[in-house]
Amino acid sequence: MQNLSDISVIRNVLERHGFNFSKALGQNFLINPSVCPRMAENSLCNENTGVIEIGAGIGVLTAELAKRAKKVVCVELDTRLLPILDETLSEFDNIEIVNADVMKVDLHALIKEKFEGMDVVVCANLPYYITSPIITMLLESRLPIKAVTVMVQKEAADRLCTPVGSRDSGAITVCTNYYAEVRQLFNVSRGSFMPAPNVDSTVIRLDIREDPAVKVSDEKKFFRMVKAAFAQRRKTAVNSIASGMGISKAQVAEALKKSGLEENVRAEKLTMQELAELCENLLL
Repeated sequence: MQNLSDISVIRNVLERHGFNFSKALGQNFLINPSVCPRMAENSLCNENTGVIEIGAGIGVLTAELAKRAKKVVCVELDTRLLPILDETLSEFDNIEIVNADVMKVDLHALIKEKFEGMDVVVCANLPYYITSPIITMLLESRLPIKAVTVMVQKEAADRLCTPVGSRDSGAITVCTNYYAEVRQLFNVSRGSFMPAPNVDSTVIRLDIREDPAVKVSDEKKFFRMVKAAFAQRRKTAVNSIASGMGISKAQVAEALKKSGLEENVRAEKLTMQELAELCENLLL
C-alpha cells in the first residue's frame, strides 16, 4: 500500500488524476501519519463493527478503519475523488464508496442495507464549514449508532465539549450533550494537513446515550427554546427567548419564576436540567 501520509506520494497521486483542492468543499488532507491510526483506534470499531465515514479524502482514514472494522461505507460528495480512491484503496475488499451528499442520504436505510447484524459507528474528518449541521443531523436522526468520532476545528471542539451551564456553552453544546456524552480525545496541529488550514483541530467522540440527558415532554419546543435562548448571547434569557420564540417577556419571566431562576439570568448560566424545567414551565 502507498504511504498516503507522504506529501510526495499525495502530490503524485493528485497530479496524475488532475485533482485540485476545493475551498468550497473545505478540503484539507491529512499528512500526519499518526493521526488517522489514533482516530481509528478511538472510534470504537472492531472486527464486528460497521463504520460510516463522511468524506474520504484520498482514503488515509478509510484504510485505517478498514484494517480494524468488518465493513466501511464512505459517503463522499466529490466525484473527482472516486478514481483516486479506486487506486489508493484497491487492496481492501471491505470498503464501499457511496457518491452522495451525506446531508441528503437516508442513513437509516443505508445502515439497514449495509450493516445488518453489526454495531455501527461514525468516523470522519469533517469540513469545518459544515461541522455543526452534520453533527446535529447525526444526533437528531436517532440513528442506531454507538458513537461518532470526528475531527473538528479546535474552537468548535471546545464549544461542544464544555459543560452545559458554563460560559462558553451554546445551543450546539446543549444539543450534543442531550443526545451524547462528549469527550475530547486529542489535538491536531494545522501543520498536519495539506493544504494547512489557519486553525488547529481536535478529535472528539460522542458516545450516544441510551436515553436523553434530561426528560422533556416536547423536544421540538425544547430545542426551539434553546436555539432562541442562545441566539442573542448578550441579552438575558427573558429577552432572547421572548424575541426568538415570538412570545411576551411576561410569559418567559413567569416560567423562570416557576423554575426558581433569576429573571435576569443568561442562557449560558443554565444547566441542562434547568433548561428542561424552564421549557416545561414555559406556557405557549
